[in-house]
Amino acid sequence: MAMDIQELQDNFEMLDDWEDKYRYLIELGEKNVNFPFELHTPQWKITGCQSQVWIVPEVKVENGVKHLYFLGDSDAAIVKGLIAIVVAIFSGKTADEILNLDIDDAFSHIGLQEHLSPSRRNGLQAMLDKIKYYAQTLG
Repeated sequence: MAMDIQELQDNFEMLDDWEDKYRYLIELGEKNVNFPFELHTPQWKITGCQSQVWIVPEVKVENGVKHLYFLGDSDAAIVKGLIAIVVAIFSGKTADEILNLDIDDAFSHIGLQEHLSPSRRNGLQAMLDKIKYYAQTLG
């Protein structure tokens, strides 16, 4: 599932209230089911999240250019939705594209940061930091 920032913003703007937006996040997480159970290991675990979170990178060379793809999972429904968004937005991009993408502005635009608990915000930031780390080290 690929998604760009504009599509994310459009989808959130179509929903009336935060109850619907949370439901949308959970539905996105339910669709993101391609994470193999055997990857639930400490190597891929994201520290700093209240929930259990794993993100695995994969590098693919396309036309001589490295692109990063990600798989992710969590034990919490809402976090699975956040992971689905992060994975969809960042997968298929080059390291430079990942490092230069202003995802914080996009999340601010849809009000995501202000509607997450502090621990969920910290967890989301930990996911974003890990994605950027992978871009720096693998790209």
